[in-house]
Amino acid sequence: MADSVPLRLNVPEPEVRPGGKPDFSNVSIPRAGTVDRPPVDVAPEDIREMAWSIIRVLNRKGEAVGPWAGTLTPEETLSGLRDMMRVRAFDKRMLMAQRQGKTSFYMQCLGEEAIACAFRKAMEHGDMNFPTYRQQGLLIAGGYPMVEMMNQIYSNTKDPIKGRQLPVMYSSKAHGFFTISGNLATQFVQAVGWAMASAISRDTRIAAAWIGDGSTAESDFHAGLVFASTYKAPVVLNIVNNQWAISTFQGIARGGSGTFAARGHGFGIPSLRVDGNDYLAVHAVAKWAIERARRNLGPVLVEYVTYRAAAHSTSDDPSAYRPKEESDAWPLGDPVERLKNHLIAIGAWSPERHAQAEAEIDAEVLAAQKQAEANGTLHSGPKASPRDIFEDVYDVMPPNLRRQRQEAGY
Repeated sequence: MADSVPLRLNVPEPEVRPGGKPDFSNVSIPRAGTVDRPPVDVAPEDIREMAWSIIRVLNRKGEAVGPWAGTLTPEETLSGLRDMMRVRAFDKRMLMAQRQGKTSFYMQCLGEEAIACAFRKAMEHGDMNFPTYRQQGLLIAGGYPMVEMMNQIYSNTKDPIKGRQLPVMYSSKAHGFFTISGNLATQFVQAVGWAMASAISRDTRIAAAWIGDGSTAESDFHAGLVFASTYKAPVVLNIVNNQWAISTFQGIARGGSGTFAARGHGFGIPSLRVDGNDYLAVHAVAKWAIERARRNLGPVLVEYVTYRAAAHSTSDDPSAYRPKEESDAWPLGDPVERLKNHLIAIGAWSPERHAQAEAEIDAEVLAAQKQAEANGTLHSGPKASPRDIFEDVYDVMPPNLRRQRQEAGY
């Protein structure tokens, strides 16, 4: 005992604090097109190294290169660009609406648009997403009306959820968007359970689970991996690594695993990392993973390497925990600019047409906002009466509540 030393804990620290110079030198980025595309039925143990690399398609010249390229036509790629532009314009409008007091809070996905938009295009009708609050691109790329999303954000008389959820926690079974869970990480294990039920019923639909890097520290994340691995559930397990949880950097949740994708190795799950700011790479990987799940080959874990360019929410001030210039220093660039440059490089787009599209999309989003605000916002417009609420919630009203309603005069 004479040689014993005091015990101590390791508390991971970010590389740079506010006021410092942003440094992403620790992010190893392979050249675009250099990561192999394995066959869909590859054994997980044969692709272990892919959990430490990053699949990329777009190079710095805007060219689509390598074995993961070619999953989309120029027309489909242009549709993807418009989807991302629409999401960005939608976020900008709703952020402004929150600042004007028209809703209580809002959460942007600035810099992460490619992930949800590209993934949604790889899915089929009937597949189900179990998203977080930063996957609005799944709905917009899937054709869900923006005015319906705004009605939900404003909790107005046309709110499709009728006030049962917080703003931005959308829900649409028809569009494969399971209602968002405010309890972080619970949606991950729910997705696995839904996928298991689909397999038990001999259906053909797969599920997609979504989680942020910070929430992988929750036990539901690990429970989801256990069940997905054991029962070979037809589910794609998506981790959006945007470098920051609400105020802590990714090293807190990642621990000593090196990457979030590497977490899948202990469960025998094939695990990939992809450039989350590369629309073409995201779509190619999503298509690969979804095909594997649909062919009864089990789950796939995908880590999207990206950066949260905006605040966590309108209640957050990122300048308190990271340098203000950090988003500009992010080495994987802006997903909208990268796809725009690619389309220009192949002759399918131009700066002039892009500027025109921006104006058209801004007008489209503004028109949807005006329509939604005509139905009321947080502090304006008609409110549901107690009678409406009672009759909406209860199909057959319990006797005690019927008496209460009668005594209250409605």
